[in-house]
Amino acid sequence: MRYLTARKRAEGKGASGTGTEHHWYMQLSAVGLALIVPTFLYVIGNALGSSYEVVVETFSRPVPVLLTGLVVVFGLQHFRKGAKIMIEDYTRGVTRKALIIFLVVFTYGLTATALYALAKLAL
Repeated sequence: MRYLTARKRAEGKGASGTGTEHHWYMQLSAVGLALIVPTFLYVIGNALGSSYEVVVETFSRPVPVLLTGLVVVFGLQHFRKGAKIMIEDYTRGVTRKALIIFLVVFTYGLTATALYALAKLAL
């Protein structure tokens, strides 16, 4: 028989048991996004206002496409996790469940749409 004190069982866990994991994910994704978003803005800034042919030429190279894909995927996942915490903090009951379901469907749908458009533009 193992005897664990209440403190030992709770060590390293938040109220839901995943608070530390969520915190580290948000910290790492924020740092990663802070590093790649300026480069992404530079690429998008150069393509902004250009003709369709120039934009297609820009996004036919692998680096801008991969960079844009990374920003889309990690940016929307970061948004989803942060918005979910906000919804959990400020809503209750069925409203909470409905908003979380809508949030997950919305962010995955937006990610899929953006990646499809990016692939169609790149190929």
